[in-house]
Amino acid sequence: MNYEKLICGKNLIIKDVMKCIEDNAKGTAFIVDGDSRLVGIVTDGDIRRALLSGAGLKEPIKMYMNSNFVYASNPADVQKIFQQYGGRIKVIPVVDEKMHVKDYIECDDKQHVSLAQPQLNGNEYKYLMDAFLSSWISSIGKYITLFEEKFAEYCGVQYGVTTSNGTTALHLALTALGIGKGDEVIVPDITFAATINAVIYTGALPVIVDIEDDSWCIDPDEIEKAITPNTKAIIPVHIYGQPCDMGRICEIAQEHDLYIIEDCAEAHGAEWNKKKVGSFGIISCFSFFGNKVITTGEGGMCITNNKELNDKMRMLRDHGMSRERKYYHEVVGYNYRMTNMQAAIGVAQLEHIDEILLWRSELEQKYRKVLAEIPGLQLQKNNLANRKKIAWLISVLINENKRDMILSNLKENNIDARAFFIPLSEMEIYKEYARDCIRSKKISKMGLNLPTTFEIDDSKIEKIVSIINTVL
Repeated sequence: MNYEKLICGKNLIIKDVMKCIEDNAKGTAFIVDGDSRLVGIVTDGDIRRALLSGAGLKEPIKMYMNSNFVYASNPADVQKIFQQYGGRIKVIPVVDEKMHVKDYIECDDKQHVSLAQPQLNGNEYKYLMDAFLSSWISSIGKYITLFEEKFAEYCGVQYGVTTSNGTTALHLALTALGIGKGDEVIVPDITFAATINAVIYTGALPVIVDIEDDSWCIDPDEIEKAITPNTKAIIPVHIYGQPCDMGRICEIAQEHDLYIIEDCAEAHGAEWNKKKVGSFGIISCFSFFGNKVITTGEGGMCITNNKELNDKMRMLRDHGMSRERKYYHEVVGYNYRMTNMQAAIGVAQLEHIDEILLWRSELEQKYRKVLAEIPGLQLQKNNLANRKKIAWLISVLINENKRDMILSNLKENNIDARAFFIPLSEMEIYKEYARDCIRSKKISKMGLNLPTTFEIDDSKIEKIVSIINTVL
């Protein structure tokens, strides 16, 4: 990165320096005077502490910069400095004899590589501050409406209803459809627990079925076997960015008069037969948690083409309050609302979702190129008929006897990787709901998710691959 992206003038206000730190993604700003001489350093932690102590966003940064800072005059001295400060300093400026910044060096040896990080390099800060300064910071504001409309349009449906998170989106969808005690809802064995928990919240009975070998998504054949007179809905989960076989699932649902509630938490922008996921369900649910393709920090959304369900979800989301008569509650509802500030971030994220998906795809191709040379390692398939997956995480299958050792070695090298979800059928609280799930148990023990974040570069990919190779 060009060191100039870290440089800020000492007369800038805190708000502007926060934007600089956000843009450079290094957590640091170099503060210079009118002659471009380095006079201070500010980290994101310094700003956080200043704000917590009562500083205002419009105060000059020079009041809070660290004037007693560490720098190097010679790049060769940097390693000694890193060792001396024990990793407490992550970025060191390199200056000339007049204290002009000429470069910077980042500590890589102990640098933590996250599994996933949000990509916040668009209008996120601008829209967030607009919402903040407007004083519309709770669950009413222009960004709520804008995010709902724009995201629904992106997915190819008419209506969007924002929620506080992806789990509440699922519960809201089930409740709006009247699913409850005595009903059965079919879910896949490999999914995050929120999928099955939302069913249990309603009092309905979840039915856990096995997954496909090649896609790792819910198996339509197993769905058909699990249907009873009490079955009311199917929740297909587009796992790790891979679309389910929505053609078969829609045929099954139509034949048996079942609702489809898509769980799209990990698959923003994925497609089946050239239609985006989320456009097949009577209601479809998304998550905008911090590790998702686009994020609002916490947050979720239900999307639908059904106006009656749209209106019902809006009422249920807001305590069951009548939309015509304030403080008159028609049903027992919930507080599942998203804030205007969260939605402001969502609007900005949505503006560059295509750019985010392209970057993720290019990263996946880099991984594929080097991982393809490792015998016995199988990458998530990206050429299944009618399915256009997205790269949520870089997901692979590996020898189950080596998987945990690889995870341990990556952790020792400050690289965050994750095992696949534990099958629902293997957890005591859920196993009573499960049918035979042989494939999910096998795949779960082999599954590994690798870092999928903008901080990954070629050298870090090489390091990850080297560790995997060494273990194997």
